[in-house]
Amino acid sequence: MASEAAADEASDTYSEFIDKVQRLSNVKQAGMVLAWDQEVMMPEGGTPARSKQRSALSTVAHELLTSDEMADLLDELEAEDLDDDQQAVVREIRRQHDRAAKVPQDLVEEISEVSSEAMPVWHEAKEDDDFSKFAPTLEKLVELKREYAEHIDPDRDPYEVLFEEYEPYLGIEKAEEVLQRLRDELVPLIDAIRESDADLATDTFEGDFDVDTQEDLTRDVLDTLGYDWDHGRLDTAPHPFSSGNQFDARVTTRFSPDEPLGALMATVHEFGHATYTLGLPREDYGTPLGESRDMTVHESQSRLWENHVGRSKPFWERFLPKVQDRFPEKVGDASVSDIYEAANEVYEDNLIRVEADELTYHMHIVVRFEIERDLIRGEIDVEDVPELWNDKYEEYLGIRPDSDAEGALQDIHWSHGDFGYFPTYSLGSVLAAQLFDTAEDDIENLDEKIADGEFDDLHDWLTENVHQHGSRYTTDELVRQATGEEYTADYFLDYVKSKYGDLYELDDYQ
Repeated sequence: MASEAAADEASDTYSEFIDKVQRLSNVKQAGMVLAWDQEVMMPEGGTPARSKQRSALSTVAHELLTSDEMADLLDELEAEDLDDDQQAVVREIRRQHDRAAKVPQDLVEEISEVSSEAMPVWHEAKEDDDFSKFAPTLEKLVELKREYAEHIDPDRDPYEVLFEEYEPYLGIEKAEEVLQRLRDELVPLIDAIRESDADLATDTFEGDFDVDTQEDLTRDVLDTLGYDWDHGRLDTAPHPFSSGNQFDARVTTRFSPDEPLGALMATVHEFGHATYTLGLPREDYGTPLGESRDMTVHESQSRLWENHVGRSKPFWERFLPKVQDRFPEKVGDASVSDIYEAANEVYEDNLIRVEADELTYHMHIVVRFEIERDLIRGEIDVEDVPELWNDKYEEYLGIRPDSDAEGALQDIHWSHGDFGYFPTYSLGSVLAAQLFDTAEDDIENLDEKIADGEFDDLHDWLTENVHQHGSRYTTDELVRQATGEEYTADYFLDYVKSKYGDLYELDDYQ
């Protein structure tokens, strides 16, 4: 009887704990909706009130996470005999609690308010092509985030502490190792491509393409891939993103008359994020079991759909007729090979990360990673950023921005205070290749199914091996569960060397 009573008490404690966790999650979800609205629909004049609203929600979330009641419940549960799922939930909330409890509430509130106010400042600076207008705000955010990291662990590298906000389990050493390897092995491949005499059909999408028709086409691509419109929507934003939960996962894209392929690929990318979010278990909404496993895994889903599906020949066998139907005069005579070559062109002069090709993209990430790391470490000053940015672009990509808008102001992330985020883009691309390789082994005739527009098997495989687990496993554990191997860059490098070696007729890479 005593053991039964103890078990009942433990069950009651866990139920009380879950109630608090779900309340915390819902406050955070409300903040995400406000953030989505600010970037997509809110009138420009709404910023002063919105910054206060988001700051208030951040404060409430911080109070819930760091409360004495939450600390006591965590202590009690860690002494109980919990099942695997319960242990995973306690592990994740404990990690969040221990970090947040070390940060003063007023600092959390200030970071939220300053980052909310920073967005319109960044927009204006970018529009006016003037980094100096954004510099004071960026300097303030760097200062606040350094202080944030110091509260969490004053004896560790502050950038490492911030990186763990987005990828808590792989470690900064693994991130630096992967980025270094990509730089070492992709730069020679990019150089070889630039020296190649291969004649790709890179002019397939030349000219102006009506923006309204482009939007119709992006809805076609979402329909083709299986986007759940009952639980999502498509809007435009200056910087495409996806946001939401398993009941409401929204995507945004942006359109330019001369970049129809860019809008399509951005939409497929955000679809990848949204389909991961929608694949999370609904019965676990509001707990870590119903939340995504941080940014490396999230980015792997978007890059898998964008690059391994959306830029593949089988996909274009299916989707080319829809493009020709929308733009018969522009691409009516294009072949699948033409579209495939245009979708996989390696640009010689691209300055914009979100418009970058699959290879040079990672040099864009390396530039941002090195600059933000050194900013947080105090090794460079904010005023040095534009010139340093341009120098690194010239060194790694052989091109130099002519303006701040094309250079250090092109990304929105720093206005959010998201230092440590950028490495996960490359880490996710690497994981996407490893996952897709395993999926190809497990799904019979996957290429044929993609060419036939049959995506259910791929959706199901990703749901079974990634989505349904939420944050049950750590990143490295999830990779082992899904692929049977440790996380590695081998698959990504083999994939790009083979793909681009064939495209650009490179003997050393075929």
